[in-house]
Amino acid sequence: MDLRTVAAVIVTVAFFAFQMYIALVKQFAPMLQSPVHLIFALTLVFIYYPADHGYRKKIKKAAEISGTTPDPALLNKHSWWNWIDILAFAGIGYMLWYILTQFPRLNDYVLGVDEVMTIDHAAMIVAILLLLVAVYRTLGGILAGFITAFIIFAWVSPYLPGILHTNAKPFEQFIEEFTSGMTMTESGVFGTPLLTSANTLFYFIVFGAFFSTIGGGQLLIDMGMKLSNKSSGGPAKAAVLSSGLMGMISGSAVANVATTGVMTIPMMKKIGYEPEEAGAVEAVASTGGQIMPPIMGVGAFIMAEMLGVNYMSIAASAIIPAVAYYFAVFVLVDKIAAKRAANLDSTADASIRVDRPIMGRLYLLLPAILLVVWIIRGYSLMRAGMVGIFSCLVCDVINYFVNKPDFLNLKQLWDCCVDGAKQAAAIAIPTAACGIIINVVTQQTSLATNLSVLIRSLGTSYLFLAMCIAMVGCMILGMALPTVAAYLVGVILFVPCIQPILLQTGLEPSTANLCANMFVFYYGIMAQITPPVCVASYTAAGIAGGDAMKTGLKGFTFAMVGFLVPFVFVYNPPLLLKGSVQEIVIATVQLALGTYFLAIMVAGFYKRNLNIVERVLLFAAALSLIAPEMISSIIGAVIGIAVLFISSRGTAKGAATA
Repeated sequence: MDLRTVAAVIVTVAFFAFQMYIALVKQFAPMLQSPVHLIFALTLVFIYYPADHGYRKKIKKAAEISGTTPDPALLNKHSWWNWIDILAFAGIGYMLWYILTQFPRLNDYVLGVDEVMTIDHAAMIVAILLLLVAVYRTLGGILAGFITAFIIFAWVSPYLPGILHTNAKPFEQFIEEFTSGMTMTESGVFGTPLLTSANTLFYFIVFGAFFSTIGGGQLLIDMGMKLSNKSSGGPAKAAVLSSGLMGMISGSAVANVATTGVMTIPMMKKIGYEPEEAGAVEAVASTGGQIMPPIMGVGAFIMAEMLGVNYMSIAASAIIPAVAYYFAVFVLVDKIAAKRAANLDSTADASIRVDRPIMGRLYLLLPAILLVVWIIRGYSLMRAGMVGIFSCLVCDVINYFVNKPDFLNLKQLWDCCVDGAKQAAAIAIPTAACGIIINVVTQQTSLATNLSVLIRSLGTSYLFLAMCIAMVGCMILGMALPTVAAYLVGVILFVPCIQPILLQTGLEPSTANLCANMFVFYYGIMAQITPPVCVASYTAAGIAGGDAMKTGLKGFTFAMVGFLVPFVFVYNPPLLLKGSVQEIVIATVQLALGTYFLAIMVAGFYKRNLNIVERVLLFAAALSLIAPEMISSIIGAVIGIAVLFISSRGTAKGAATA
């Protein structure tokens, strides 16, 4: 093994040992636990993504295309790049020395009272530079540039006009506050997002890696396929069900597309779906995994920490909107399949093969079930994640006796650990980096306050306009940033703008805060299927062999309910289980009926092809139903049912005439 491989093994073992210790023995103070977690993550990132990573990848790809072996001389052409990594590892070593030696002082540090030393300034500079480079290597230049822009903004904001202006401070005071805010307290790089990564995200990411590899992920996919095998449009429904089930565990749109799409997209194309259509269905279904309880996306764990509530309350609140989303997509693909069968005068469909029996593998669901049970019982997310991981190991032992093909030997288990640690490191980097943005916006400048005052000045009657501004802002952020980063920045910039207006409408503070946070969370996710930058759609288009932009546009249309639901639950909080049982039931029925009409409108088919007038009426009916007023809901229900009744009568008359 070369030096880099040996280093990766040592760091991975140490990373796991540290995380197991804080989970099973005792936790450290946040100002020690978070920095050490970040140091491990940075080390792994610089090991797996060296300075010449992009160059070597390019050379290897060129050799693969030409069918030759990469030239070692070319691979090692720019040996000076190694010095960049040497400097990076030296910086990581300095950070480790700084944290271990200065921890007692940092743990008791009081801003404005205790002194900021030269080594503190040096540690701040090193930490920010390392984070920027790590972000660039793992996520690209957009997020790195975005963070750099905020750092520059912190310095120049006293000279900018309007809402960008911040009152100037003496230079020495600014430097002291910038350093202490970034790396000496729990408000910057080492803030709540990074602490959540250390306390929660690591264990759920590792659990996902183990659960998928022992066969649990494949079981969920097979279950989705089996449930939709004999229905019209089976492959498309299989994509919806499989991605929904898999999304409950993985919480990643791109991972869902890559996992389920390789099977469902070819089957959809086989029965006549256009490549763009098949890719759009898969992208929309996979994106919903980040809003589907019990695990959702990593942003949901951070939301629970930032709101100071139990994670299960976040997951419970998300149930009705998530089910409505998948219900809409399921109805949509069902009507598209019926439309295709009617127009082609054929009901031919592709047979979905599930090669292995499902019943004999149901025990593989035990880790996911235990995980959810532990969360419901009120155990910490860290403890629940550990239970999930250990139950995966138990299931692997059962695999040895029951399902030998799924049994993981020691090498494969080690590969799981490596994969989990690598994924956890890739999540820790943007969460820590977003701490820089959060600190700049909330402490170094008055941008968050200025923006909040500006939108609040619109008044209570302009809640809709405030939400539109927040929606556009969150979607722009979501196009440029990973979901967790988009949510964190959106929370700082837009939640303070929406929440006060919601409070003026009479909502309780906790309900208003939940609605505002969930609103931002949803639109950060929906950006992944929103052109022009729609990562999930691009991934699906690559598998389908279709045009990426057309796939993105179709996905945007198919996910229309996902774009409307946040407005609905802000105006109608019972959908987030904030209200009486009667209010929740009424709101759910309204949303279900409105969702049904909207899905039929998008498909353009109900028993027969719908004309433009009927589709417009259905759209109006859907909007009326999802509005909170009872009179508008009754009108919407009457209009929608009337349109569907007329469509059915037209079909019956046509059949009788024939």
